[in-house]
Amino acid sequence: MAIQNVNTNFDSIKVSPEWCFKNVRSIEQWTHGYHRYPAKFLPNLVKKIIEDYTQKDDLVADFFAGCGTTLVEAKVHGRKSIGVDINPVAELITKAKINPIDPKKLERRFKFILNTFDDFNAKEYSKIDVHDRIDYWFSKKNKAKIAFLYEKILTTRDKPLKEFFLVALSHILKNCSMWLQSSTKPQIDPDKEPTDPFVSFKAHTKMMIKRNSEFFNQLSKDDFLKTECEIRLEDARRTSIRSNSVGAIITSPPYVTSYEYADIHQLTAYWYEYITDLQGFRKNFIGTFYSLNQETESDSKLAQEIIAKLLKKDKRTAKEVANYFKDMQAVAEEMHRVLRKDGHACLVIGNTTFKNVKVKSAEVFAEILEALGFELVEIIKRSIPHKLIPTIRDKKSGRFSKLKNKDSKLVYPEEYILIAKK
Repeated sequence: MAIQNVNTNFDSIKVSPEWCFKNVRSIEQWTHGYHRYPAKFLPNLVKKIIEDYTQKDDLVADFFAGCGTTLVEAKVHGRKSIGVDINPVAELITKAKINPIDPKKLERRFKFILNTFDDFNAKEYSKIDVHDRIDYWFSKKNKAKIAFLYEKILTTRDKPLKEFFLVALSHILKNCSMWLQSSTKPQIDPDKEPTDPFVSFKAHTKMMIKRNSEFFNQLSKDDFLKTECEIRLEDARRTSIRSNSVGAIITSPPYVTSYEYADIHQLTAYWYEYITDLQGFRKNFIGTFYSLNQETESDSKLAQEIIAKLLKKDKRTAKEVANYFKDMQAVAEEMHRVLRKDGHACLVIGNTTFKNVKVKSAEVFAEILEALGFELVEIIKRSIPHKLIPTIRDKKSGRFSKLKNKDSKLVYPEEYILIAKK
């Protein structure tokens, strides 16, 4: 259906049951479960978008590739794909997930690594200097074992094999640290008994090997093993994707200050020496309050109204939201540049509330897209499984909270899929 007016009342749109995928555990299929990742793109959602809005010869792009869900599903469907993400940890995870390895080759290397466990000498690795934050998060015993595993993995010459095992190690870091297991926010759990790195690595890698075999065999069967699939470490506001080359963009932009991805992935970033300065790393991300500008202006009329309301409540939050909408304007312009004529931009985004002001991100996106010349052809509303995304914010601070907090309220219970055509 063609949308003639962006003033459509999004709240009045009914939830579409066929897009909700209740009780579906699609993250356990293919390579989707290789690594934990906050607010994961639901594979079945991407699958349906690919099947409904792309053609066989389309190049599919994801501007916020995250852990590579869009790219994995594109490959399974025989679509060429390209993703960009500014986070090197996301890039690593995606590389491992989109590059299936010959199962026999993988098993041989895994056995080799396991056999090295007998050579482990804690004294040799206990004094290895990584970063003071590593000493903060890990016991000396677990730090030594992780350092040993990291060293053995780095001896792997084959790049896809090396990336596969680096992702396995990255995934278990949280389990083996003092990080509060149930939290995405960095905080110590004084009562936690971290798991043994050797035990965790072995168990998780076995699961990954099984998923790799299923992925490899399916792609081989469908003759999609060599289907082009690429992840680039780039900023969504300035990509190297060729103009007018993309048939469909399938992406889920970050929510307004929903996650501090730099903080969440700091264990891997420090261990793998992606960063030395967390504060500087944070500033590169969209949707972070660490990258504040001093402007409170927006090209979107609706965004400006939201910012004006927030300015009356809290100037910092207003700047934060203004910065987010400014960045997303730049992303939308980049999407328009790379899409071919009649190509579709499929964006999954939800609204939230700050300081009792409703931040209508989906409506602002719709306005931005139409102002750029996109035709908004469909708006789909779906409910979000609570287990996939935190749904509770403190009404005063705006930060994620727990339901037992008297100042808490539910957020993101629903989200929208905007389908726009160039």
